[in-house]
Order: sequence, then C-alpha cells, then structure tokens
Amino acid sequence: MSVRLAHRPARRLAHRSAVSLLALIPATAFAEAPAPQGREILVTSAPLEETADETVTPVITLSGDELAHRRQGTLGETLSGQPGIHFDNFGGGASRPVIRGQTSPRVQVLSDSTNVQDASGISADHAITGEPLLLRGIEVLRGPSALLYGGGAIGGAVNLLDTKIPTAVPERGVSGSAEARLGTGDDERSAVGGVTLGTGALALRVEGAHRETDDYRVPGAFGEKHVPGSWSESSTFSAGGSWVGPDGYLGFAYTRVRSKYGLPGHSHEYEDCHTHGPSLHCGSHDHGEDDHGHEEEGHDHDHDHDHGHEHEDESLFVKLRSERFDVRSDYSDPLPGFERVRFRMAHTTYRHDEIEHDEIATTYRNKAFDLRFELTHKPLAGFRGVLGVQHSDSTFSGIHSVIENGQTQYTPFDIDNTALFLHESRDFGPVRIEAALRKEWQNIRPQTALTTFMPAKSHDPFSVSASALWKVAEGYSLALSLARSQRAPNVQELYAFGPHFASNTYEIGMVTGRTFEGMASTENRLETGKSVNLTFRKTSGATTFTVGAYHQKVDNYIFGQTLDQYEDFRLIHYVAADATFTGVDGEVRHQVIPELGVAIFGDYVRAKLKNDLGNLPRIPPGRLGTRIDGAVGPFSAQAEYYRTFRQDRIADFETETPGYDMLNLTLSYKLDLGTDRWAELFARGTNLTNSFALNHASFVKDASPLRGRNFVFGLRTAF
Repeated sequence: MSVRLAHRPARRLAHRSAVSLLALIPATAFAEAPAPQGREILVTSAPLEETADETVTPVITLSGDELAHRRQGTLGETLSGQPGIHFDNFGGGASRPVIRGQTSPRVQVLSDSTNVQDASGISADHAITGEPLLLRGIEVLRGPSALLYGGGAIGGAVNLLDTKIPTAVPERGVSGSAEARLGTGDDERSAVGGVTLGTGALALRVEGAHRETDDYRVPGAFGEKHVPGSWSESSTFSAGGSWVGPDGYLGFAYTRVRSKYGLPGHSHEYEDCHTHGPSLHCGSHDHGEDDHGHEEEGHDHDHDHDHGHEHEDESLFVKLRSERFDVRSDYSDPLPGFERVRFRMAHTTYRHDEIEHDEIATTYRNKAFDLRFELTHKPLAGFRGVLGVQHSDSTFSGIHSVIENGQTQYTPFDIDNTALFLHESRDFGPVRIEAALRKEWQNIRPQTALTTFMPAKSHDPFSVSASALWKVAEGYSLALSLARSQRAPNVQELYAFGPHFASNTYEIGMVTGRTFEGMASTENRLETGKSVNLTFRKTSGATTFTVGAYHQKVDNYIFGQTLDQYEDFRLIHYVAADATFTGVDGEVRHQVIPELGVAIFGDYVRAKLKNDLGNLPRIPPGRLGTRIDGAVGPFSAQAEYYRTFRQDRIADFETETPGYDMLNLTLSYKLDLGTDRWAELFARGTNLTNSFALNHASFVKDASPLRGRNFVFGLRTAF
C-alpha cells in the first residue's frame, strides 16, 4: 500500500526513540506498586463508590496485572472475553465494546466519568481515543447501574481510569512506570512510560505511549496471509498537575492523540452506488430510471467493474487528531451536610480524516465541552445519596445530510445536552434499597437555512430505576433491579443521508428518510427501555460466583435496518421498532489450593424484534469457557479456553457465522527488587490453535476475521 509505505521510516524512527527513552529508566529505581486487584477495588463510577461486590447490578473491574497482560491496541479487544462483553472489530485500529448485545450509541465510554468526546459513537470504524496502554483500570457498568450517565449508557458504561491527573503526591517525591512490548502476529512495537514528581502539595505528571502494528496475520482459510488495511499506529502524550491537600485535590491535564489506521473491506467499486428511493443502484442507468439495478429476484447492478482497479493496492485509512483539556477535583466534607464533592470538566478539539488516493474523502470534526458536578450528602433520615448536574455541548460535522435538490453535503450540527440526576440509598437490616433518576434535555440544531428538510430536533428523556440488594447469608447476596430508561436519537440516526465508504454503507436517517415514499417518519420518538435485572453472588469462601439474568423490553428501538445490498455494500435506514433483549452472563470460580484457581464463565443474549418481525443485526452469539490461573513464587500463569457458538439467528441480509474455539495462555515472572520496586517479564499467546474466526458483531466480518496465532512479549517496571 503506497500511502502507508511512505510513512514507515518515520514510524520506525519514532519507535526506536520511544524504546530508547525506556532504556534510560533504571530497573532498580523506586517502584510504583501495581494497582490492587480483586473485588475490594472501589468502583469510582458507582454513585457512592461501592466495591464491585456491593453494587446492585454486576460491575466488571479490570486493573493491575490482569489489565497489563490483556490490553491490546483497542478498547474492544482489551475487554473481550469478560462475561457479557464482546467487541465489533474493524481491523486493527478500531473496535468498540459490545455489552449484552448492545454497543454505541447505547454503550457510553467515559474518561473518569466524563464523555470521551470523539466520534466513536457514530460508526464502528471510528476509534475510541482512550489508549489502553495508559490506563490504570477499566470499570464496566451493566444494566441500571449506568443510568446516571444518560441515555447513551442505556446498554452499559465503560469508565476509563487514567493517571494523567495525580490524586496524591508520591511519598518519595518521584514515582513512575514503563513498559515495552513486541508482538508476532502483527509485528507490534509498543512503548509506554510515565513519571510523577511531587513536592509539598504539588504533583506533576508526564506520560506517553507509542504503538505501531502492521497488517495482522490470519489463518489460511481467509485466502490471504494478512488482512489488508488492518495496520495501525498511534501516539499519545499527556501532561498534568494537581494541588493536593488533606481533604482532596484540584488538577488539570492536557492530552494529545495522533493516530493512523487502515480500514479493511473498502472497495472502490461502490463509489458509484446511490439510491432510487428505498433501493440501491450501483453503476450506470442502462435500463432506465425505473430499473433500480435489480433483475427479477437477484441483483444486477450493471456496475462498471473496471472502475478503481488501478488503485487496488491502496486502501482507505483514517488520520485522527485529538487535543483535550481536563479539570478534575474531589474533596471530602466541602460543606455542612455534604461528605463529598466531585467536579469534572473537559474540552476537546477532535478531527479525523478518511483518506483515499492521498486525498481527504471525509472529515469528521467535534469541538466539545463537558461538565459534571456531583454532591454526596450525609445521611438524611437514613438515606445517603448523590445529586448532580451534567452539561455538554458540541459542534459536530462529518455525516452526509440532505439538501433541497436531493444532493448531499456535510452540515455542521450544534448539539447540547443538560441533565439533572439523583441517587439515594438506605439500608433496612440485611436489605439495601436504592432509587435513581435522571432528566435530560437534548437539542440538535443543523447549521443550515433549509429547515424544511433538516429541522432542529429537541428531546427530553427521563430515566428512573429502583433496586434492592438482599444479603441472604454471610457472603451471599441477591439483587433485583427495575429500570425505565430513555434515550434520544443521535445526529447520525436523525440526519444521515449519503454514503459512508469506510463501513460500506449508504445511510438514511429518520428525518431525511421522510423524503422517500414509503419510509415512515420516526424522528420524534424516544427509545424507551423497561428492564429487570437479577444478580446472585457469592463473595467469600473457596468458591465464589456472580451470575446475572436480565430482560429488557425496548419501545422504539432505533437501529440501522438494511433495505438493500449489493455485494458488501448496504443501504441502511434508521428506524424505530419494538425489540427485546433477554440473556444471562456470569462466572463461577473455585480456589482449589492457594496457588491454583479454576473458573467457568459464559454469556448468552437473545435479541429480536417484537411481533415476529425478525432478529436484530450483529448480535453476538453465546459463549462458554474456562480459565485456570496459578502462581508459585515469582511465577504466574493463566490458561483460557472458550467456545463461541454459531450465530444462526440473523437479521435480513445477514449471513450465518460459524462458531470457533479460542485458546489463550499468559506466563509472567515478576522480580522483586526491594523497597516496593519490581520488574516483570511476561508473554501472552492468543488464538494458539490458529482458529479461523469471524466476528458476527462486526460490520466487516468477512473482510476482517479475528487475528490468527499471536504472541506478545513484554517487559514492564515501576518505581
């Protein structure tokens, strides 16, 4: 690929520089202990910062050694394998988490409780800007526990915990960590490091990460040794500081992200595709205007197959840039009657270009501001609670939208959202009762005078939940949650009109779809989910478990319904229809001896439209697996096997996806250097059987199978 090769010398030079910087960090420096592991970790995104065992609905926390060994280039891949979590991969540069069958825009990705403010919620080919290498932890909220983060979290929330703003002054005046990684399956070269300096009440932090990968290898069943366009490179730099006192801190940080990554599955042959009402036409009009490119029951789109072949060695790729400023503050006992105050503010300038033939095909921009303020009040009539306000506004552009003569253009949109929320909790003996509510006001205003075709839209969703946690016996608990959650449609679902070649789709929104005869207008509807969650836990003893069952009935579920398809190019219309999600997920673990543990985990979700109208698209199949972990002295190991089953409950225009087996193994040796100093060597092998695996949740599953056999070797240290 000529565009990519031109950047390789610079990329390799940057990589060598990053590795050289790591070499300067002495292995015998003071160590920064890894983040604590286990169930006693406080869930910072929970309203009252409970532990994972205390939350009413199941919460997954990933931190410390487990996070260090599992993290990959994308957030979705890093989290995949946790109960109830899959991912929708798009090559090696972009993947989003899929929680209980749902992903963006129903899974909210947060940066320490504030929005990430990128474009990942619009399309699966858009990368999440959070760098997994720089995270100290990840929290995944499922079910009603995510309600306080808005309609965008109706399916769950993923909170990314970083270290760019210090919350404490290092005891010895300096602390830090560093890591270098090499991978075989995609020639990964990664380096990350960070240092915190402190004196008096002042703490300063500098950190950075650089990652490069080539097209990743896949089994021979794919027909090629690599997935074309699956390469990626990214660099993240952050600098921050805090004023730390005995009761809290006030800090700020600046973060710059630069990323490039390929997009597999794109074909130049689709660039002539357009619509004839609810039908797709690709190529010339040789058969007249009434011929929509179909012949009888098949598709004969009369495409000029010579188009684009002179560029078949090139690929569409994304060039992403983001600059973000964060202000954070946490203080205890700020006012009489209140035990804690939390403040989060972020401003982001985001842009990514989709580049083809050395020219910009599409540009996405997002200039966004987000503010969140929370007050935790002291017990009042036995109730503890959090009340708060959140406000965000942004100017977003990049999606095609309709204009008066039927052509398309890029229209900027002004989007603002204001919300008030409240969460209350009280214990009644062995039973804890919780209730929460959130009221939002969302306005979307297109920057155009053509208000007939693109009117402004306002929605005011309201969400409420009630739950009870019953401590049945010592170590056992049973939790029941009921919720009514509402989500307003986003700008893509409302106003899209035109091709998005990166995802091989031609998209029509709920507002713009009114211009076509036979397409129902549903833009004024709110997506309303009524859900019940039941969670059974055992948290003490040799055997522990967490098992959750859930059912969600969603009125006006908004999704991209495929109306027509030519080869891999699809015509999608965003519609609202009633749907249901029913499933179960969980993990059972037994500590055989102090040095050895065995776990069984799995998940299953059934998602379908009501009234026998069919299945929802791209729903992950069921999965069942086992995990064995052991540790002897400085050595530790983990073996993981799971079976992802066949997905044959498919939507219109989908194809069945065969099941596959996945075998992973991690080995590590941690060297104690004394005085809280350590260094670790680790190796992680994934897909050791080199299984050919297709991801049913992916938009480009046939063009971008999962990675083949891959080994990652890492060296990390802290001081």
